[in-house]
Amino acid sequence: MPPSPSAETKAEPRTAVPAAPLLRVDGLHVTVGDGSREAVHDVSFTVQRGEAVGLVGESGSGKTLTCRSILGVLPKGCAVGAGTIDLGGVELTGLTRRQWDGVRGRTLGAVFQDPASYLNPSITVGRQLAESLRVAAGLPRARARTRAVELLDSVGLRDPATVYHRYPDELSGGMLQRALIAIAIGGEPDLLIADEATTALDVVIQAEVLDLLARLRAESGLSLLLVTHDLAVVAETCDRVLVFYAGELVESGPTAQVLRSPAHPYTEALLRLAGPGSAEVLPGQPPPAGAKPPGCRFADRCAYAEDRCTAGPVTLRSPGENRAARCVRVEEES
Repeated sequence: MPPSPSAETKAEPRTAVPAAPLLRVDGLHVTVGDGSREAVHDVSFTVQRGEAVGLVGESGSGKTLTCRSILGVLPKGCAVGAGTIDLGGVELTGLTRRQWDGVRGRTLGAVFQDPASYLNPSITVGRQLAESLRVAAGLPRARARTRAVELLDSVGLRDPATVYHRYPDELSGGMLQRALIAIAIGGEPDLLIADEATTALDVVIQAEVLDLLARLRAESGLSLLLVTHDLAVVAETCDRVLVFYAGELVESGPTAQVLRSPAHPYTEALLRLAGPGSAEVLPGQPPPAGAKPPGCRFADRCAYAEDRCTAGPVTLRSPGENRAARCVRVEEES
């Protein structure tokens, strides 16, 4: 009989290897015009599988351009100037149009603010959904029609067989947004980008759409990248939050921690302005797109600004585990 292994020869316990993120954005720069101006500067973050991450900030802060970079649909005159975008092991920057067809609608889906503008008014909603399924999932015509009705039902539309034959102008805003979500998830993507998807909806419909997104995440492990101005939506929906200002990522971390104890003065100001009954307005304006201030881009509007804030570039610093903030005061508070 072979001898029993001694304590010295027993295998060491294995250390769990962290799963690779579904999405990794690293050093993203988005240029405008002739390429000499930057609207997004050196943005890096990750999204884990099944995670919901919120992007917040004023209009023009760079959050939508960041998402459109991921989708490969930047507006005319904008381009990815540097950086990498890895989605499930596929580098998205530099894909050809044919290669993008294998990503959008399959690995990557999107929902935007005005669903009516993304639907053809002369074609029924069901037919548009069925056609997207034929492209994204390769379904035959009959199966695509059946699956379209199933998806319309799954997103909470009553009498989906009837909705299938409706034209976009026959549906309410909330119904249209649900139909657009059905199109976005038809190819069973791993990541859904929702860019201000609830902004134009009333409070009740907004809550229903957010509940729908939460259910889809729970049922399918869908990851969510949510762009919004509403911190209450972020608090309810997102595991982590990314705060953008003037084209830069100025704070990131677990949602509850960031909203409870913001480390960047801009995040603090956003929370103050979003408070119940607040009529306060953040004084001043962000620097124009492409401007390159010598130091902190928020300094001109910051109540805590001092000379060192504008003396040179301010890097992201850590005020705690899994958190980062672009502020010189972080060293004092950590």
